[in-house]
Amino acid sequence: MDILKKLTEELGIKLWQTEAAVKLIDEGNTIPFISRYRKEATGSLNDEVLRNLNERLAYLRGLEDKKAQVLGSIEEQGKLTEELKNQILAAETLVAVDDLYRPYRPKRRTRATAAKEKGLDGLADIIRLQLTKKPLEEEAKAYLSEEKGVLTVVEAIAGAGDILAEAISDEADYRTYIRKAAFDEGQLCSEAKDEKAETVYEMYYHYEEPVKKAAGHRILALNRGEAEKVLTVRVEAPEDRILRYLEKKIVVRDNPYTTPVLKSVIADSYHRLIEPSIEREIRNELTEKAEDGAIRVFGKNLEQLLMQPPIAGQVVLGWDPAFRTGCKLAVVDATGKVLDTTVIYPTAPQNKVAEAKAVLKKLIQKYGITLISVGNGTASRESERVIVDLIKELPVPVKYVIVNEAGASVYSASKLATEEFPNFDVGQRSAASIARRLQDPLAELVKIDPKSIGVGQYQHDMNQKKLSEALTGVVEDCVNRVGVDLNTASASLLEYVSGISKTLAKNIVAYREENGRFQNRRQLLKVAKLGPKAFEQCAGFLRITGGENPLDATSVHPESYEYAEKLLASMGLSRDDLSRGGIQGLSKKVRDYGKLAEKLGVGEPTLRDIVKELEKPGRDPRDEMPRPILRTDVLEMKDLTPGMVLKGTVRNVIDFGVFVDIGVHQDGLVHISQITDRYIKHPLEVVSVGDVVDVKVMSVDLQKKRIALTMKGI
Repeated sequence: MDILKKLTEELGIKLWQTEAAVKLIDEGNTIPFISRYRKEATGSLNDEVLRNLNERLAYLRGLEDKKAQVLGSIEEQGKLTEELKNQILAAETLVAVDDLYRPYRPKRRTRATAAKEKGLDGLADIIRLQLTKKPLEEEAKAYLSEEKGVLTVVEAIAGAGDILAEAISDEADYRTYIRKAAFDEGQLCSEAKDEKAETVYEMYYHYEEPVKKAAGHRILALNRGEAEKVLTVRVEAPEDRILRYLEKKIVVRDNPYTTPVLKSVIADSYHRLIEPSIEREIRNELTEKAEDGAIRVFGKNLEQLLMQPPIAGQVVLGWDPAFRTGCKLAVVDATGKVLDTTVIYPTAPQNKVAEAKAVLKKLIQKYGITLISVGNGTASRESERVIVDLIKELPVPVKYVIVNEAGASVYSASKLATEEFPNFDVGQRSAASIARRLQDPLAELVKIDPKSIGVGQYQHDMNQKKLSEALTGVVEDCVNRVGVDLNTASASLLEYVSGISKTLAKNIVAYREENGRFQNRRQLLKVAKLGPKAFEQCAGFLRITGGENPLDATSVHPESYEYAEKLLASMGLSRDDLSRGGIQGLSKKVRDYGKLAEKLGVGEPTLRDIVKELEKPGRDPRDEMPRPILRTDVLEMKDLTPGMVLKGTVRNVIDFGVFVDIGVHQDGLVHISQITDRYIKHPLEVVSVGDVVDVKVMSVDLQKKRIALTMKGI
């Protein structure tokens, strides 16, 4: 298989783009680096296309390795024909290669191998050829052997049948046909093991839908129900059609002696050998597709969450709500430094509201707090009431935001949090994290395992390696898109920068602590184990503000500095003009990018990036995202009435709808059918995590704590 040609067709790009991208990947360049700084080479392929290419490249190379292994194994057995070789080489999936290899794969001892050991191959051939003029009982007498343990003609015919059944099951063409029939016409069914049990899987107690129409989230739900031993799940294939097909292929002569036996062998082969294996393959394929879909959605949600705009320049009070153990508070200044921590007890069982308010007023006055960030966990609603009452009593304006605290407890108990705050308990660390999530969501959330951030579905049920790789890729893309301040970034943020490993991230922080601020990007080469290749990959994504060279505060790569200098000189400008906050209107002064690029000796895409960056140095792409809703008043679930229109923030997007925070403790669900008037395949076509949307209340179920919302007709 020509891998490059195949990738080109699949991704809908040009062959030269594929060749360039594969060459760059093989040279050890990271996806963010290729996407940002090798646009000329790849024809400006974006990071999404490059990641898909990288993933498929690994799969196709694995497929070629598998083919080589299989061909070697069959050749060793002396059974490799030219036809079989060509079939294996032409196979496009691992399943197809496995099907072709099945008859030659070393098997554990089976009924068929036992029959062959008893010398029953000849009888099996007689049945298969369907030419005998004698009853099989007479043919079988020749194969009776006390020594080999074949004592009766019935045993002999049964053993020959076992040999034939295995041969039928090993036939690649049959398996391909049956797999397709089961997928196209099969039903995915589930039953309850105990119908009286009350579980979240009740809708699947008597469930049936076509295999090919099964939605990803339903497949994952069925899998979980099966794993929890609540459901029995099976694939019902079109059995009659499959048996008719096999009989047509195998029974080629109307022989009264062999036909009944062959039909019985076909049924045995299908029920005992083919059906369970095909069902397993289809279930695996459905699960894989469902997981891939869920991972894609998770990735999109995570990207939106990480790219939420930072709330800069404000002193924030982080509030980790709780009942018995009290609410943990952390005051964090505009740079993310923790100034103070304390505990208050305004909630049950202590209900010390007045004392709590007195503490809060002192903190607000002392540190000039303008914003309170409240976690949405236990006692969040009760804490919110206290805050709203407090805001009314304050002489200065203070607002609050409910933040999704998913993963905060994971972080606060982690080794990283212990290193960051050695003298804090888990509650204080959690409160500091909740405050910082508002100030710089990206810098804070990278400290948490992406799976624990709470914007996915069924994330704990799927292939963890695949999930981690995909989510790490998303975090990398976000971190590199935004850029990182080399002099303030934590090791946990630095390790997501292109070309920087965990070890290098720690070495950068150690160098900074020992030698003070970085003054220029070249100093990176003095960091232990950071060589020229790592420097090439990371330098453009690391920013130095107030350093020796204003270009170090931009995303212009050091390899392009001479072109940036030449560009400035051609416009009668200098670096100093840049350090005053960018060169406004630079793009309007460039009349012909192609000509100027040629004159400067640089590629046109790189020149456009340089111009864009010099206009707004170190611009933050997150500034274009919707800002969180800052609240001053509280709503409760019982305050909601059908028809009420509210503003809310999208918290999570899943296959069948979106969860929206409308300022009550419980997020409301907008079902996919209620998002827009037009037909959509997935909610992500319309909304993303972090979007601020208008919703209307359709119904409220206080008992089940369910809120149904709509985005239509508002």
